[in-house]
Amino acid sequence: MIIEHKNEIARKRILLVDDEVAILKLLEFILKKDYDLVVKNNGFDALTWLDNGNIPDLIISDMEMPYFDGADFVRSLKVSGYFRDIPLIVLSGSESLENIKTRIPYPINALMSKPFNPSILKDKIKIILN
Repeated sequence: MIIEHKNEIARKRILLVDDEVAILKLLEFILKKDYDLVVKNNGFDALTWLDNGNIPDLIISDMEMPYFDGADFVRSLKVSGYFRDIPLIVLSGSESLENIKTRIPYPINALMSKPFNPSILKDKIKIILN
């Protein structure tokens, strides 16, 4: 008797870091069909989750957050030996993208303003993960 096994492709995991519930709900709505999502409300909680041995395929982070803002979070990722190569998309609702580039002198895969176009975000994610 031959047993056939389905070849399931592991879903990519995305860490979402934002303190705005509405943005997190929107991101979950547009991404949950295609990706496994982990949601954190600030950079400190996200780093704690990462420090516990969790490595996502991509991080999407806001710039303006309490406790540990986006610039500090990105800086911590990029100077780390473990997390610096995780692809990163940064979202900003109030800061200009040029100002973000000045504040974060590290490689970022994409910068997007809020409100963002969900289709463009999904396209950027596909390009980054493939």
